[in-house]
Amino acid sequence: MAIISVTSTSVAVNPLKQSQTVGAVLAFLGLKGMMPLLHGSQGCTALTKAVLVQHFRQTIPLSSTAMTEVATILGGEERVEQAILTLVQRSKPEIIGLCSTGLVETRGDDMGRFVKEIRHRHPELDYLPIVLVSTPDFKGTLQDGFAGAVESMVREIPQKSSKQDACATQITILASSAFTPGDVQEIKEIVTSFGLVPIVVPDLSGVLDSHIEDSSSAITANGTNAAQLRSIGSSVFTLALGDSMRPGAQILEKRFNIPYEVFGELTGLLAVDKFLQALADISGVSVPEKYRRQRLQLQHLMLENHFYFGCKRVSLALEPDLLWSTVSFLRSLGVQIHTAVTTTRFPLLEKLPIKSITIGDLEDFEQLAVGSDLLITNSHGVAIAQRLKIPLYRQGIPIFDRLDHGQFTKIGYRGTMQLLFDLGNLFLEQETKLKH
Repeated sequence: MAIISVTSTSVAVNPLKQSQTVGAVLAFLGLKGMMPLLHGSQGCTALTKAVLVQHFRQTIPLSSTAMTEVATILGGEERVEQAILTLVQRSKPEIIGLCSTGLVETRGDDMGRFVKEIRHRHPELDYLPIVLVSTPDFKGTLQDGFAGAVESMVREIPQKSSKQDACATQITILASSAFTPGDVQEIKEIVTSFGLVPIVVPDLSGVLDSHIEDSSSAITANGTNAAQLRSIGSSVFTLALGDSMRPGAQILEKRFNIPYEVFGELTGLLAVDKFLQALADISGVSVPEKYRRQRLQLQHLMLENHFYFGCKRVSLALEPDLLWSTVSFLRSLGVQIHTAVTTTRFPLLEKLPIKSITIGDLEDFEQLAVGSDLLITNSHGVAIAQRLKIPLYRQGIPIFDRLDHGQFTKIGYRGTMQLLFDLGNLFLEQETKLKH
């Protein structure tokens, strides 16, 4: 059982966490025809957009109610109404994702009432789903905002259906912020190989493909569409990938009586075994031969290369879901966890079989990581790695100094092999430098 400690500093000198709005907008990018709308100042929107543009290296659809000082004092309902009507007229979105920000949360705007009254005054908007999520940036993290957006999606959009409408092969997959677009694509391929029809919420696999579609469109070109979201009530099972997706799965269970299972990680031999067995149980189809072969390959590689990992000391600074998954995989290779830093207290982390976890920032990480053989965090850890003269492996958000991070896959047997090679090569390179 890990001991959770919170840093005693009163200010984040080198922040690790991103705001809830970044997480919510990231989740909304996985819905087709979506226009995220931030109710707040233009600065709040600009900061959120800057992080995602930097990470994905492409334009991100995002709008703002552009609250001014006067509007903040008088109230923002008119701004929200005008912004929605303008978006409908100009961009014609299929879904609007409405996020609050620290400014309006501090003021106390009743966002739920705003949406109800706007719909009452404009019945022509009845066709348009408006997903409301509370994302104050003075509390919570990227993972919280992402999970909150997913919970709002499954609470508001899916519709009840009769048992006759239930699809025997359709399953819902709730994928947390720990998974890259490449991960989501791999998950879809694995699930469909069992003859199942996955509806991924949110489906980020196409977020990097907007250039293939109509680049002039102001809304998202790929992802789960509104019709698919409405049909979730007909799914026979829910797979929650990442423990932060558990509340979303529980909402679906309560609303539609759909059973669910939570998978904390999809990286590593045992984790993938468990996932494939669950798919085989749901579908009644045995595990395809290609995955049996990939399993043998991974098993051989882990045995053949274990001496590169044994007793290596690794320090990590990641969001809770990603931290859990990465630590679990590293420990399966015989790696020692030297330091673990995360952004928020998450109940699951106490079950990690390591000594301690620190809730802190990258300054804490730099102090605690001294003596490590490898650092794992986002691109803001580059300067730390240079000062400590320790190699860095980039995970999380943002990653802005690598070209392949969006398509990178770390899940399944194939993704696990790639991660094993990437980490092993860093250790091998470091040993080579020390010999010379």
